[in-house]
Amino acid sequence: MLQRIAIILTQWSTRWVPDSYVIAVFLTLITYALGLIFTSSTWYQLIQYWGNGFWELLSFAMQMCLIIMTGYILAVSRPFSKILDQLAGLPRSPQSAVALMAFVSMVTAWINWGLSIVGSAVFVRFMVRRQRGVDYRLLVCCAYLGLGTIWHSGLSASAPLLVATPKHFMEKDLGIIPVYETIFHPFNLALALVVLIVLTVLAPLMHPDRGHVVEVDPLLFKEGQEEEDKVKSGHQTLTPALWIERSPWVNLIVGLAGIVWLVWWFGDKGVNGININVVNFIFLMLGILFHWTPASFLKAAEEGGRFIWGVVIQFPFYAGIFGIIKFSGLQDVLANWFVSIATAKTYPFFIVWYSGILNYIIPSGGSKWAVEAPYVIQAAKTIGTNLNFTVIAYAWGDMLTDIIQPFWAIPLLGVAKLHFRDIMGYGLIFFVIYVLIVSLAFGLIALL
Repeated sequence: MLQRIAIILTQWSTRWVPDSYVIAVFLTLITYALGLIFTSSTWYQLIQYWGNGFWELLSFAMQMCLIIMTGYILAVSRPFSKILDQLAGLPRSPQSAVALMAFVSMVTAWINWGLSIVGSAVFVRFMVRRQRGVDYRLLVCCAYLGLGTIWHSGLSASAPLLVATPKHFMEKDLGIIPVYETIFHPFNLALALVVLIVLTVLAPLMHPDRGHVVEVDPLLFKEGQEEEDKVKSGHQTLTPALWIERSPWVNLIVGLAGIVWLVWWFGDKGVNGININVVNFIFLMLGILFHWTPASFLKAAEEGGRFIWGVVIQFPFYAGIFGIIKFSGLQDVLANWFVSIATAKTYPFFIVWYSGILNYIIPSGGSKWAVEAPYVIQAAKTIGTNLNFTVIAYAWGDMLTDIIQPFWAIPLLGVAKLHFRDIMGYGLIFFVIYVLIVSLAFGLIALL
């Protein structure tokens, strides 16, 4: 039954859901139409608001690009790859292999979602080489759990980190909310821990019997490694420029300077010093140190650049939507809709489900926050809901449908050489359990 539903949903999304850039344009037109209908703005004024807002999120877009790139750089570094390779040899059964995959995917995503995207794909390759009898579809689905269930509760969470960063685009309306009120809030930490434990335990229970296991040939992943070895073994004349690029001293100087700055920063500010810029700084310094030489670091950065083009192109359009909502007064109209159907206690639960549904259309926690934030925060202030808990609810709602949304699985599936329909059957089971856990948690908060 679940496999049939998975096939239907995948066929529907493949046929009807266009590229994310097209979705951004489509949402712009919807927002423009809402502005015409529900505000006093003219068609000409709305275009002005759209253009005026187009570059409002430049710093935010750069921050999102750095999360992706620094996560990639760290994930492909030699020390991190060695750790994953050693971990891949630990399981003693197919069931323990998928459990470990689920655990590693979710833990790395809590640390940095960019790290999890690439790290989980690398871990899949190591696991396939070392483990036999593991169902490949379930293994890849477990590798997607980090992005699918937990990332927006962790250290690279877009909305919580952004509202903790000075001069963010909602600072006038929201102020600065430190991470101890969002990411490190006991409710958020407890819910993340429950999700981690339950899904790690659930993964091996879903492993099919030996007669229905779909394995993959380990040789499928050897070609890329052999090409990489050939490149490493190539001979080049060692010029002074090449000697500098292959020397560790440049990276050591930068990395050690970064460590000194971080010691000073956290010594002065403590945990309140964590924001989106500081997290990116930490992962950038780790990437520089772990790659050891400028040549290795720059090669990883060049490869990581392939994954940020979507953010660069699409974020201005979401900023344009933000401009229409903000400057036309549409945020007040939308906020009033929320106020009319929610109370201070039920509002977070409502936001979880609203954001979850919208996430299937806008599968990006950062750009979606730019669209939702103006009216979601306005409604929260009107109703009297805690603003920090509104941000937490948004974060969990933003993840609610990720496990059945193929957008962020594209890099992983490209490496794994699978289609989303191959893993969505398992993903639906994870989705049902995950939705029950999150809904129950926020439902209990509403009742207290």
